[in-house]
Amino acid sequence: MASDENSDGASHPSRFDKALRAVRASVSAALLWPRLQLAIKAALAAGIAFAIAPFMPGSAADYPYYAPLGALVAMYENVSGSMRQGVQTLVGLAIGIGLAFMLFSLGQPSPFTVALVMGLGVILAGLPKIGSGSDWIPTAALLVLLVGGHNPDSFSFGYLFQMGVGVTVGIVVNLLVFPPLHFKAAALSLAELRLALARQLWDMATALEENWPPEHEDWSRRSDALAAHTRSVRAAVQKADASRRANPRRRLHPRDVDADYRDLRDLERLTFHIQDVTQVLSDVIWATDHPFVIPSGQEVPLAAAMARVGDVLRSTEEEDTERQAERIAEADRAVEALTRQVSDGDHTPGAPNAVESVLLSLHRMLRVVKSAARD
Repeated sequence: MASDENSDGASHPSRFDKALRAVRASVSAALLWPRLQLAIKAALAAGIAFAIAPFMPGSAADYPYYAPLGALVAMYENVSGSMRQGVQTLVGLAIGIGLAFMLFSLGQPSPFTVALVMGLGVILAGLPKIGSGSDWIPTAALLVLLVGGHNPDSFSFGYLFQMGVGVTVGIVVNLLVFPPLHFKAAALSLAELRLALARQLWDMATALEENWPPEHEDWSRRSDALAAHTRSVRAAVQKADASRRANPRRRLHPRDVDADYRDLRDLERLTFHIQDVTQVLSDVIWATDHPFVIPSGQEVPLAAAMARVGDVLRSTEEEDTERQAERIAEADRAVEALTRQVSDGDHTPGAPNAVESVLLSLHRMLRVVKSAARD
């Protein structure tokens, strides 16, 4: 950046670090509570399932220990996932039990029948649309073959029935006991990525004003980290989207997840452009086989333009709409000044100007930000 302070005298690194620490602490808290909540609901569902299991009809009452297992299987981080996983598990169990009954025609369990049931179970586990139920096909077949061998009818009924009871209890508990909405974690993840991109621009701007090669080069190694960060944010937004399906609490806590997806796409585009700038500057500074240069006198306006674009990204999180518009205007002026400097500056023969590439990326970043502001 042009200096350690922005136009209103505030220090970029200190303000950024403070904001980033706050966002990370909020993200950690948001991730910790859903896990704790899931553990509490899993314990509750397993306890209820085991309590009612002995009252099930017929031979099912002899196998109460499968009910809490079914409750655990159905306990998922969101309601729709809980329903899907529970149904898939029961389908997988039914297929596995059917496979075991087919193999009973070969006689009593033996090394051959055990090997055969495992092989066929793994093959059937590849059936489409079974999902998590695929793992239960060979498991159910083996249990019926070995554990229920003396009374397969009674065992199979009790096993499948009690698992169904547990799955039902798990789904009901997950539906009624504060079904999670992961909106906060998604919003905080988006904010953290936006601030991380701003920091990358500020750090590269600082490097432009240091003696070359710059002493601080951490920014040059962040390209892969930014890409990984972007993927994790996409996962958080998708998780928030899944958490609202079949969730009765979504009416009490409405959120425009489509807007989160739009923000995510904008941040993915910004990440791409910032990665490109990172690579260009890294090559100019350290690569020995790179012909591009930054002409003398253009470092300062380039640093200023990059810092102002970083300010725009930060303002999206920290400031109101009016102040954000001012930041965009400041960035426009800085980029325009850099454009004039490049147009009027001297060009070294045989050494292409790397500033032109960075300038194009800055224009594209501002276009993304302005489009988002209009929406």
